Amino acid sequence: MRALTVIGNWKMNGSLSINQVWMQSVGEGMQCGMPAGRRFGVCVPFPYLHQCSQLLASSQLLLGAQDVSAHESGAYTGEVSAVMLQEMGVRFAIVGHSERRMQYGEANETIALKAGAALDHEITPIICVGETADERNSGRAIEAVRRQVASQVSTLQDRLVDCLIAYEPIWAIGTGKIPSYTEIEAMHSHIRSFLQNRCGSEAASIVRIIYGGSCNEKNAKEIFSLPNVDGGLIGGASLDWSAFQTICDSV
Repeated sequence: MRALTVIGNWKMNGSLSINQVWMQSVGEGMQCGMPAGRRFGVCVPFPYLHQCSQLLASSQLLLGAQDVSAHESGAYTGEVSAVMLQEMGVRFAIVGHSERRMQYGEANETIALKAGAALDHEITPIICVGETADERNSGRAIEAVRRQVASQVSTLQDRLVDCLIAYEPIWAIGTGKIPSYTEIEAMHSHIRSFLQNRCGSEAASIVRIIYGGSCNEKNAKEIFSLPNVDGGLIGGASLDWSAFQTICDSV
C-alpha cells in the first residue's frame, strides 16, 4: 500500500517568528505519532532549515527543502548540496518545480540529476511535472507530462520507486483554478500507466504520485480520495498552519 503523503511548500515566505508559531502549532499535533500509512512534511526556504529542524525535533512532521544542487561540492555559488541538506535533517527536496523550470530554465535532464543527488543522500526527491494552459487547451497535456516523466525514467531508472512525483498543472498553481476531479484522476492514471509500460507493474504500483495546484482545505479530501492520488503538494494553503493541519487531518 502506498503511503499517503502531504507536503507543504512555503516558497519564498516565512520569518523567524512566524515559523516558530507554525512549527509549534502543527508539530504539537503530530507528537503523538503519525497515523499508519501517512507522511506529512513541509519544505521551507534554505535560511530557515536550521531553525525548523530544531523546532521539529520532537515532532513526526518531516523537514523538506525547496531545491537541491546536482553537485556534491565545488565552485557553484548559491547552490546547496544534498549532503548539506542531509546534515540539516532534511527528508524531502522539491526538484523541477514549474517556477524554477520557467524562471531559471531548468531542463528535464538537470532535474533528474538533482533527484539522483538527493537519493544519494537518503533524501526523497519530489519531482514536479505539469502542463501549461496552452498545452492543456490544445490537447497536448498528456504529451507534455509524459515527456517530463520519461526524462526522469531514462536517468533514474529503478530508483524512481524511491521518488515522489507531483503532478502540478502549471495553470492551476496559485490561481484557485483546478482541473476537475475526473481530469486529475485521469492524468495520475496516465502517469502510472506510462510507468507500468516503462518500469513494470511492480514499480508503477509503488511510485507515489501526489497532486499540487490550488489544493487546499476545501478540496483536499475529495482529491486525496481519488484512486491514483497519493497525497498533495500544498502551496499557498500551507502558509496558514490551521489550513495545513486541516488538510493533513483530511487524510
